Amino acid sequence: MIQVGDTLPATVLMEFSEVEGNGCSLGPNPVDVAMATAGKTIALFALPGAFTPTCSAKHVPGYVENAAAFHATGVDEIWCLSVNDAFVMGAWARDQKTNGKVRMLADGSAAFAQATGLTLDLTSKGMGLRSNRYSMLVKDGKVVSLNIEGPGKFEVSDAATLLAQAKA
Repeated sequence: MIQVGDTLPATVLMEFSEVEGNGCSLGPNPVDVAMATAGKTIALFALPGAFTPTCSAKHVPGYVENAAAFHATGVDEIWCLSVNDAFVMGAWARDQKTNGKVRMLADGSAAFAQATGLTLDLTSKGMGLRSNRYSMLVKDGKVVSLNIEGPGKFEVSDAATLLAQAKA
């Protein structure tokens, strides 16, 4: 399992873009994790699934509401990762009004989740292999802080916890 001090896995996530620009075409675009984190501070949080109750009602809104506060601490970008496809993440981004605040990144095949060891098997609930709920502060591709939730919990991966760590 990934730990503080480790480098993020060299994987590729996908991001849905509704507007062409900055080298991105319309539709899904690859995001090379190593390249996208190089020289940046990233507030990253992951969750089991788009449009799920806790994720939509509490997890994503907390980061959207605190985007300016994160940037004031020196965080360059906020990333939300989920084991969904880029089209679902794009639709969820519209629903949650994350544009310009939180990048909604798809880990469609759970490659990132598996490489970090932060998976959650929800096969019995019809959802298959998913990401565990967690947050981490990443500087230049390395994990600076890591907050992993227990099963069914939402206590330490929230925006307030990671924001306090970013301020420290």
